[in-house]
Amino acid sequence: MRLDTIRAALIFLLMFASGSFAEEGKMKIVFLGDSLTAGYGVGEQSAFPALIERELNGERERVAVVNAGVSGDTTAGGLRRAKWLLKSKPDFFVVALGANDALRGLPVEKAEENLEGILELVLKSVPRERVVLAGMKAPPSLGPEYVQKFDAIYPKIARRLELKFIPFLLEGVAGDRSKNLPDLIHPNESGHRVIAERVLPVFKELVEGKRG
Repeated sequence: MRLDTIRAALIFLLMFASGSFAEEGKMKIVFLGDSLTAGYGVGEQSAFPALIERELNGERERVAVVNAGVSGDTTAGGLRRAKWLLKSKPDFFVVALGANDALRGLPVEKAEENLEGILELVLKSVPRERVVLAGMKAPPSLGPEYVQKFDAIYPKIARRLELKFIPFLLEGVAGDRSKNLPDLIHPNESGHRVIAERVLPVFKELVEGKRG
């Protein structure tokens, strides 16, 4: 069995069997993503979703994060997984996919279609104001036409669906050797800390809004 398949199965089991996730009174945040979310090379506890969870909780554990990041996943894979992730009835849902579509040079139109499909499913279960779309950017090596088309799909979808939007998840990290593993694709622990610190205000606003 492939490692990504094993991880997807483990996520499923944790969502429905884990006491921490099922614990009443906690607000649940699902991060649907790929290796950037999963914490490839650093481990899940050092990945930005776990760092956000710790910051939001402080001394009072009110938030439970489910890291539904699967290494190598594309928008198509996310679309296949979204429906059963929603069975856990999350309070908040974050979509952070597309990096692998771009790295593989997959059709931009298909990535856009898949992202919209994921988000339309999510919006049937989670209030619009509690859904976050994290933008990705295509590598320059794919050429200016592809890059322009790919980068444009995220703000377009965010505007159309009126979602909370993080323009570029890897802002301040991408291309910085000090913030990435030697492959210059995956953030190291320092890079994950930068991501968490930069996007934390978005999640503080969401959680405080829910508490209010």
